[in-house]
Amino acid sequence: MLETLRQPIENGEVMIARANAHVKYPCKFMLVAAANPCKCGYLSDPERACARVPQCGEDYLGRISGPLMDRFDLRVDVPPVAFTDLGLPASGDSSAVVADRVAVARQVQATRFAAHPELRVNADATGDLLEEITQPDAEAQALLARVAEKFHLSARGYHRILRVARTIADLDGADVLHKRHIAEAVSFRLASPVDA
Repeated sequence: MLETLRQPIENGEVMIARANAHVKYPCKFMLVAAANPCKCGYLSDPERACARVPQCGEDYLGRISGPLMDRFDLRVDVPPVAFTDLGLPASGDSSAVVADRVAVARQVQATRFAAHPELRVNADATGDLLEEITQPDAEAQALLARVAEKFHLSARGYHRILRVARTIADLDGADVLHKRHIAEAVSFRLASPVDA
């Protein structure tokens, strides 16, 4: 069932096929998914994990195919919160500060795509336009090349990293993709640490 999401995620359309007709419908959506790290849910806790670690986690997450995982732009591991940390004050920026930063980045993207009314955000850019808006500097390009080689990125994965890096750069107020933007985009995609 999950595999049927692959094409709508990729091109924003869903195809309904019947005996006498094929109909395409627009289907742009944001997919947010969550999964436990393994069947028991305690993969990272040596005191509570089952006896099958790490194979348990590999088997459990292995139910999601590589091509489907390749279509997720962001993958974030959320470790459990220690009981002693529950009473600590919140850290980081407030929601209002983050919302302001996002609004500015969305305005940058609206200006960028003003000549392309069918596009609204960086995630919509493809082909030559994607290359035009995601020009990394030399250090960023070198990092991306190392990551692509080391982790055998697909073309889809490579382009998704560029789109995410472009959005990170927009949030940072940068016109050019720098090494830090590529490194952050890669960190959202790969579980293994990257030599930045």
